[in-house]
Amino acid sequence: MPDNCLFCRIARHEIPAHIIHEDDRLMAFLDIQPVRPGHTLIIPKQHYPYYEDMPADLAGHILNLGQKLGRHMKRLYGVERVGFAFTGIHVAHAHAHVIPMHHTQDLTSTQYIEQQDLTFKMPPQPPQEALAATAEQLRGELHAS
Repeated sequence: MPDNCLFCRIARHEIPAHIIHEDDRLMAFLDIQPVRPGHTLIIPKQHYPYYEDMPADLAGHILNLGQKLGRHMKRLYGVERVGFAFTGIHVAHAHAHVIPMHHTQDLTSTQYIEQQDLTFKMPPQPPQEALAATAEQLRGELHAS
């Protein structure tokens, strides 16, 4: 694992995170700037810069965990849909976002936006206590099933 990669450092427990799930290959933790409460990142513990670099079975393991989390999020947050996307925009370490969708624009492409000169900002970071409570709730649901 690269020494300076943010997600590798989280996987090594060098940087604190609100961990939802951890096994020998994966870690799932809350995004500290969530689109919606419960917004979870799933990363492989081994460093892969992009999702297409991962072995297929590892990508499948991430998807399986995302599906399981998604079912719990639907019930917990009363949403009809949960978005799942592999990205690599801000951190060059393969990762998936699992986001309870309260609105269709919670997870969308800029191709759908008519006005092209928009300015984007990061969502606000909730207090640590709120993240800890959300992580505890999701962790309890995930490991109770």
